[in-house]
Amino acid sequence: MDMVRKANSGHSGGPMSSADFTQILFTEYLNYSPNNPDWFNRDRFVLSAGHESALIYAILYQIGWLNKEDISNFRQLHSNTPGHPEVEIPGIEATTGPLGQGFAMAVGMATAESMLRANIKEYHQEFEDIFDHFTYVVAGDGDFQEPVVLGSGSMAGHWGLSRLIVYYDSNNAQISGKVDRSDSTDYSQVFEGFGWHVQEIDGHDHSKIREAIEKAQVVDRPSLIIGNTVMAKGAANVEGDHETHGAPLDHDEIRATKEKLGLPDEEFYLPDEVKKHFQIRFPKLGEMSNEWESAVKNAKSDQSFDRFWKALFENTNSNLEYPVFEEGSVLATRKAFGATLDKFAEQVPNIVGGSADLEPSNYTTNFAHKYGDFSKENKLGRNLAFGVREFPMAAAMNGIALHGGLIPFGGTFLVFADYERPALRLASIQKCGVIHEFTHDSFWVGEDGPTHQPVEQAMSLRAIPGFNVFRPADAKETVASFKLAMNNKTSPSALLLTRQGVPVLNQPIDEIIEGVGRGAYVVVEEDGPELVFLATGSEVSLAMDVASNMTDKRVRVVSMPCWEIFEDQPQSYKESVIPVRGAMKISFEAGITLGWDKYIGSNGLSIGIDHFGASAPGKHLAEEFGFTPDKIESKIRQHLDRLL
Repeated sequence: MDMVRKANSGHSGGPMSSADFTQILFTEYLNYSPNNPDWFNRDRFVLSAGHESALIYAILYQIGWLNKEDISNFRQLHSNTPGHPEVEIPGIEATTGPLGQGFAMAVGMATAESMLRANIKEYHQEFEDIFDHFTYVVAGDGDFQEPVVLGSGSMAGHWGLSRLIVYYDSNNAQISGKVDRSDSTDYSQVFEGFGWHVQEIDGHDHSKIREAIEKAQVVDRPSLIIGNTVMAKGAANVEGDHETHGAPLDHDEIRATKEKLGLPDEEFYLPDEVKKHFQIRFPKLGEMSNEWESAVKNAKSDQSFDRFWKALFENTNSNLEYPVFEEGSVLATRKAFGATLDKFAEQVPNIVGGSADLEPSNYTTNFAHKYGDFSKENKLGRNLAFGVREFPMAAAMNGIALHGGLIPFGGTFLVFADYERPALRLASIQKCGVIHEFTHDSFWVGEDGPTHQPVEQAMSLRAIPGFNVFRPADAKETVASFKLAMNNKTSPSALLLTRQGVPVLNQPIDEIIEGVGRGAYVVVEEDGPELVFLATGSEVSLAMDVASNMTDKRVRVVSMPCWEIFEDQPQSYKESVIPVRGAMKISFEAGITLGWDKYIGSNGLSIGIDHFGASAPGKHLAEEFGFTPDKIESKIRQHLDRLL
């Protein structure tokens, strides 16, 4: 109450309705290390109802990971108690607030735990207790109304994630009024249909809460505990009032509530006996985590286990064998991705992931067949058959990355990146090392028409801060992009890949890896260039063809597979690739031209598509949209003539 009141901002009612379950969970059931918030075998707790942040901050204050100054600075600049939980804060497992995504990320965390535990049990049985933690979630009515919960809940039930326990704080109150104004879904039946174990209890009855948690811990499937609660439980006069959902209680109500609860009228008061009760398990929890650390240390004396552990947590994946592609051959970069995935997966055992029901198109079929589907019956499977669930897939990938130990990838068509966008944004905010494979990256999709032909998506993804967007020019650049994405633990990455074949570049793979590692590099050089062509993806070979036709001009061709990495380079390097003065810059990309001005300047020219596509074979569309060497050369010469 005091946090929200002092900030004059936030949510009061929800934390009060969820408090009984959360306090019991932390004081009696949740396993964690009081001295090490990052202890790997800790139970994960995700507050999917991120607007209830005051609740988790009060818990962390009792643990000692936050202090009184922190909670008194709730929602203030640079505080450790931002408006919604952020993963950088000790004790916060995921950045939540956009409703439903915390639930879906928890599904990813539980998936990671299940995969790791199965591997230990199968290959290192004597150490099978190394991974045995639960993932707990507190979610609210708003979470369950978000479709991402239904999609990820369906996946969790299908996969049999038995160590996932979700508490649904059903207080029948939302910002606009009672929940039954907008929702009459029987979530008990829905989740039973998904294959979950479901219990419905009085969310303020402590004995029922304990009984429900203990039942949930021993069933062979994910558990949903529906707690029927009262908004603003414990308040003196406003219990059940939906207006407490998104507002502070007023001073008089707080004073009256404290009096009702037998508390002094003192801001941020925490009785010593409450803190002592909360910390009564600390010695046992500390002993548990210390024993685990010793067990891991001893297990590492086993060479096989040590290799397994290093692969999960210490491998830099630097000395990799690459797939070989014949120079001058023509190969779609989506096929190159599949070949690279197959080659890297043999050497990097913690690559896991799958496709949103587009395995043949994304070229992940070989991976799925070789490593098997992860399922109730096969927890050793590395392929995640996500089904047509792009948003749940992307959100679960974030959870897998946040859990640690695994490198997740997910594939779909680039045009469907829009379905994933909230999770892509949250991946960047949380610095999740995830790999998104987006194939069919331009009008070359062809006959499927404008609904399936991405135009604005590449620039839309580049607009996300901290999100690395790779659009490789050929098979070798695809290898380089995959490697960079796989080894990046602090940024999400997307690979935008062609449906159509593109020529394999002649440069040695090591040179290309170095060039892609700098975001942009010269692929065709002329001393003192008059024109500099800047291209990405399939348009690099197109730009090279145009350059070879314009024999009367000195033309440099630059491949720009990743703008974000290029922007991080020293200014001297950037100017050595794209000179500031003396040469006209022309961009080539089969998408909208928005954004290219920063590189081509006011006198430059952007070759792109600022309209939606059409249904026809790709070659016909290239002719129609002016994406042929002759038409582009003509457009460039007309532009030069206008400037004379």
